[in-house]
Amino acid sequence: MSMSVIRSLRRGGAGAGFGGMSAGRIRAVFRKELRDFRRNRFIVGTMAVVPLVFMVLPTVELLTMPAGLPTSALDTRIGLAMLYLLIVPAMVPAAISAYSVIGERDQGTLEPVLTTPIRAEEFLVGKALAALLPTLFISYTMFGVFLGCAELFAQPAVATAALRGPQLLAQLLFTPLVAGWSIWVVIAISARVSDVRVAQQLGTLASLPPLAVSSLMSFNVIHPTLRLAVTLAAVLLVVDSLGWRAVAAVFDRERLITGSRALR
Repeated sequence: MSMSVIRSLRRGGAGAGFGGMSAGRIRAVFRKELRDFRRNRFIVGTMAVVPLVFMVLPTVELLTMPAGLPTSALDTRIGLAMLYLLIVPAMVPAAISAYSVIGERDQGTLEPVLTTPIRAEEFLVGKALAALLPTLFISYTMFGVFLGCAELFAQPAVATAALRGPQLLAQLLFTPLVAGWSIWVVIAISARVSDVRVAQQLGTLASLPPLAVSSLMSFNVIHPTLRLAVTLAAVLLVVDSLGWRAVAAVFDRERLITGSRALR
């Protein structure tokens, strides 16, 4: 691990963040995490391949829809295409965050970080931001490409159905919230288990509840209105916030340091 990172974590850096947390320490963890991502072929591959897979299927579905479908059938198929796009902010951070604690422990870099004055909240927020921001960039880029293909190449009736407010609102609101849920759940799992694959699998399963809500809206099983979408998004935001505090509360620094030493 770079000594500059350790010095940043010990110093705390300039500026205070939310709740008295050090913005400098959060930034140091964030930058270190991004550097680690670039060196991990699995994470790089996941960021590249998973979005492509879940981009191709809904785009092909969109472009092959006939114009004469009944409204109910058209809404169902559009909803399914949109659901594919929401799988990305659930799966990508699950793959990334699975390495957040286990990966550092396996590499022997966890103990030097945890023996600095960094708070658990600062460590977790830095890790979460490093998973969240690339996920949002990838997810919103995919959604923009999808909408561009709908506008340029799909049948007019199909494009109109895809560009309706409820579908757009569900994607814009739920993408960061689904990602946040996935990140906190997987970081919590990563701090408790000893196998990356177990963390990934459990994290993917734990991402299903918010996807279920958004899919019901996409399929019009729950009639999507602005008020309902904002209410559900607010509830999920509260859950994400409580998830962060819950993970910080059960973050066992001593156990993780002891476990890191035992692996040597």
